[in-house]
Amino acid sequence: MTQRPLLLTQGDPAGIGPELTLRAWLQRDERSLPPFAVVGDPAYLGRIAQGYGWDVPVIPVKPAQIPAVFPQALPVIPLNTTVSAQPGKPDAAYATSVIESIETAVRLVEAGSACAVVTNPIAKHVLYDAGFPHPGHTEFLAALASEGRSEACHPVMMLWSEQLAVVPVTVHIPLSKVPSALTTDLIVLTGRIVARELKERFGLADPRLVLAGLNPHAGENGAMGAEDGTIIAPAVEILRKEGIEVSGPLPADTMFHARARSRYDAALAMYHDQALIPIKTIAFDEAVNVTLGLPFVRTSPDHGTAFDIAGKGIARPDSLIAAIKLAARLGTRAEIP
Repeated sequence: MTQRPLLLTQGDPAGIGPELTLRAWLQRDERSLPPFAVVGDPAYLGRIAQGYGWDVPVIPVKPAQIPAVFPQALPVIPLNTTVSAQPGKPDAAYATSVIESIETAVRLVEAGSACAVVTNPIAKHVLYDAGFPHPGHTEFLAALASEGRSEACHPVMMLWSEQLAVVPVTVHIPLSKVPSALTTDLIVLTGRIVARELKERFGLADPRLVLAGLNPHAGENGAMGAEDGTIIAPAVEILRKEGIEVSGPLPADTMFHARARSRYDAALAMYHDQALIPIKTIAFDEAVNVTLGLPFVRTSPDHGTAFDIAGKGIARPDSLIAAIKLAARLGTRAEIP
């Protein structure tokens, strides 16, 4: 079976996404990258390449043409919207092209024209200024995936690297709101999705999960907070009864050294920084954001738009390249009958 190509979204055109995409294509041979195309404005990408003096031919294509074009040129599926952004200067005027790129990529993957979506970074505040109604990138993808389905998708963010995989149970909310947002049901739902997709997409026969405690020392038997015993521990028991190998709640400060990491396949953290600090310390340039719980494969680099360095030609493509490789790996499994 010939694997279908990948689709990269444009991301915020004023950020480092276009530069990283061009760099990834330039390194396609030495990094053994699979065929991919960008859903974007060919003229804009061509101008960016020319500005850096990079020899990147940019050719508008239809999905079926991607594998044939990729070895000689960067294939681009054209948007209806033109882009004239200036690197490093975000503007809500470009929000339409950002949204169109994501929508187009998702629809093409759902139609079977590509095997996965790799999303370049977006700036939520720029989209908010243009009236974007979703809390973030992941929620928008979940809304697109839920259209026409009887049940809404529940997206789960996993940060993955060869050394560590982490999942924040609560994500982009203030730390002060975490205790009230954290429920046994939410932890159980998240654990089920992670265990299922580690089996189905990552090919692990018996995934091992570990849950971090919310409070220091996992609550110290209630002395430092009741949530670990009243919310997290019951979730662990429910998941165990369902046949999932899971342990916890464990003190988060002893969960991420090398010996501890060898005992599990994914760690569920209770809030954003509890998950992201260890993986960004261990694998800052190689970590990949994978959205679980969607009916298609979606990965993205584990960094933002970096407006401060956009246009300077110094952005490293390592995380985007890792996201492309992981998307190809997961997309290949998704195509197995």
